[in-house]
Amino acid sequence: MKRKLIAAIGVAGMVFSVAACGSDDKKDEGGSTKGKTLVVWSMDGSTPDPWKKAVGDAFEKKTGSKIKWESQVWNGIQQKITTALSESTPPDVIEIGNTQTPAYASTEGLAELGDLKSEIGGEWTEALNKSSIYNDKQYAVPWYFANRVVLYNKKIWAEAGLKDTPKTRDEFFKALDTIKEKTKAEPLYMAGQNWYFLDGLIIGKGADLVKKEGDKYVSNLSDPKVGEAMELYKKYASYSKAPKDKDEATPQQADVFAAGKTAAFIGNASEATIAVKANPKIEQDIGYFTIPGETAEKPESVFLGGSNLAVPLRSKNQDLAKEFLKIALADEHQISFSKQMGFTPNKASLLPKVKGSNAGLDAAAPAAAFGGTTPLIPEWAAVENVPNPIKDYMTAVLNGKSHADAAKDADKEINERLAKKN
Repeated sequence: MKRKLIAAIGVAGMVFSVAACGSDDKKDEGGSTKGKTLVVWSMDGSTPDPWKKAVGDAFEKKTGSKIKWESQVWNGIQQKITTALSESTPPDVIEIGNTQTPAYASTEGLAELGDLKSEIGGEWTEALNKSSIYNDKQYAVPWYFANRVVLYNKKIWAEAGLKDTPKTRDEFFKALDTIKEKTKAEPLYMAGQNWYFLDGLIIGKGADLVKKEGDKYVSNLSDPKVGEAMELYKKYASYSKAPKDKDEATPQQADVFAAGKTAAFIGNASEATIAVKANPKIEQDIGYFTIPGETAEKPESVFLGGSNLAVPLRSKNQDLAKEFLKIALADEHQISFSKQMGFTPNKASLLPKVKGSNAGLDAAAPAAAFGGTTPLIPEWAAVENVPNPIKDYMTAVLNGKSHADAAKDADKEINERLAKKN
């Protein structure tokens, strides 16, 4: 299965069938947009306060209603959204990782947004919008995408005598060795289950996570190329004191970095905002560079992360939700959002307007051409549900199990999940 350059972030979850509701549920209660409260679920760290205020003010001015922002965390979000979509009073707008969209759409839990695409989506980047479409229908709108970079502590690197950032993988490892030798800092924070970084390494090896056998998809984790990627991951993890059985959100790696005792970590540039929130003094010490690849000409392959915005089918405020989406995706708010967060906007035409405005975005840009995503098939949603068998595979290898044995165990669980019907 050929990987496509489509943005996708976060974990896709097990999604159960959600019954569609009647036409009465599709209309805004009361027939007016004034005096209402629109509930918007956004993921932790993805909506900066200045942006929320600007969007909220514009929304209130246009509709006479207010927005209630409710922050969510990625861990466990699959089950939470699944439950919300089955209830009679779900949130009105939800942020979902792009790879989640096909699975949620296949349950009939999301409202169709084809009219919105026709009205405001003429310039949406096709690769970004593709994950919003299921069975040729628009079930979400593309919001942003990003890919991982190296965030580093400039003070610690200077203490180690490092003046330049590495351009190749070998140079990166040498820099980490130097930090280990000349400072007391942890060279690199790399949790044992940072699965999306591993996915980028797998993409770089030219491997796929699934393969087609007859009319069904099965696990391809046992591919020796996946093993090569995991060995590379193991080398990165050797520089870290992070737990082998936890992911980058447990604890939040940006919070660990904020303590000022870690030289670098690999994550989305937007995670710098989490670090600064935890420790404002560290802001001046944060630098960014592209994850180096084998050669200076080709950066490391990356998992292209992104989020869509969707409207639950059972929302009683669908017209109001669409007004929110029009405002949130308006050029001025896309530009300010991109500058603040370091995310790539949903229109290629906006890229020149954000270039040079955010060091994290500039660091991410060179690797985007070498990125990919998890399989954009509804069946994949079940694979990343907690407990994620790929994460368990990673921990097993880091604890000394061979790739072949660990992958064999994971393949069985992955195949059982791929075979389940949504």
